[in-house]
Amino acid sequence: MRVLGIEVSPELFNSWIDWLAPDRQPFYVTSKQAAAWSLPLDPAKPDKQLRDTYQTYNLDSRLKSVWLDEATFMALPRKTRAELVRAQVTHERSEVPTVRAWREVLGPEIAQQADGHRFVWWKSVLRDFAREVLPRVVGEDLGPSRHREVPKAVWSDAAQVLPVARELAGTFPNGSGPNCFGTVMAAAGVEGAAEEWMQREPFEEWLDQHTTRGGRDDVPGTVQVWRDNNHAVQHAAVTLGAGWTLHKPNQSWMGPREVRPTPQLLTHSRTPGRHLTRHTIKT
Repeated sequence: MRVLGIEVSPELFNSWIDWLAPDRQPFYVTSKQAAAWSLPLDPAKPDKQLRDTYQTYNLDSRLKSVWLDEATFMALPRKTRAELVRAQVTHERSEVPTVRAWREVLGPEIAQQADGHRFVWWKSVLRDFAREVLPRVVGEDLGPSRHREVPKAVWSDAAQVLPVARELAGTFPNGSGPNCFGTVMAAAGVEGAAEEWMQREPFEEWLDQHTTRGGRDDVPGTVQVWRDNNHAVQHAAVTLGAGWTLHKPNQSWMGPREVRPTPQLLTHSRTPGRHLTRHTIKT
């Protein structure tokens, strides 16, 4: 099947199901809530896939985690399930969708899971609807990758400076971790960078050694770098030429290596407090 215009293998699609609806998932509560609802605390940390599924980056450090499987969750009193699910919204844990948004796909019975307004994903919910649910969840904040629209001549010219760009374009990673910095470096031929959670320091070192300051968006090999007010690099992309740019929007398993029209990407990437600089890859 295709998601965001990208082919997704059955193996990867099954992994997506596990990452969106794991057999055990974390719920976040205060100590008072855990005691009131008789929930067993478990200090286990989510792996990198579940970290990105539930976007646990900035949770209040005072919150405690409770790990529940579906049977244990459903065995809780309905009132407790309702309060627990509402608490996830309050505590800003992700993937607590609204019943209203999904009723037409999942049916009215989804309102019975918790408080009637919100629910969480379990495999039983996805069993008959994964092919409808996953493309919407993955593509919620993204447009389709336009890699198929890039002319052959553009790919040919770009290959002189970006030998791996065409291979990367229009692919999903095999899990969380691969990010924008690694995507740019991999497109330029840095072996292993495509699958690595590339940190700022090695990316900055690569910029210093393999690029020169300045560049044009209409030619291949211009690295677009967005920095914050402290000069820390926050995002990067690389031009393919002729109005096309390759980037990876995040380090999540949901984030594809996508091609976008350069003006569209520049507009989308404008964020208060961030400043764009350009670097040209040396040939």
